[in-house]
Amino acid sequence: MEEERRKQEVEEAIAAANRVLMNLRQAETALSSAGSWGIWDMLGGGMFTTWIKHSRIDDARTSLEDARRSLRSLRRELMDIDIPADFKIDIGEFLNFADYFFDGMIIDWMVQSKIREASDNVSEAIRRVETLRTRLHEML
Repeated sequence: MEEERRKQEVEEAIAAANRVLMNLRQAETALSSAGSWGIWDMLGGGMFTTWIKHSRIDDARTSLEDARRSLRSLRRELMDIDIPADFKIDIGEFLNFADYFFDGMIIDWMVQSKIREASDNVSEAIRRVETLRTRLHEML
């Protein structure tokens, strides 16, 4: 009976990890799109390009907020099976105000740098959750 309960807890942790990964991958896609639009913005895309870029950044923020909620659930599930979880997900601030109102190459470059940094953070979080999920599968 105890082994069956542990198996159920592990399966719940795997399901929680899958939800985190889904949210992180959505954020990764949105950040990739924002980065592409950011390049166009740096090449003189104008206000419309800036707006689309920030729309993609907002999509990434939404996905990361969903990932944070899913991550809290994953942490609870991991506590049930005595596995520590220390994940940090942060995409930082994107200089929205400055990018819209002082649109220029330096500001665009700074925003593009923040997008790359956020994308790197998301990729690392994905890698860590995938490693954890593999470990959980091995426990079944």
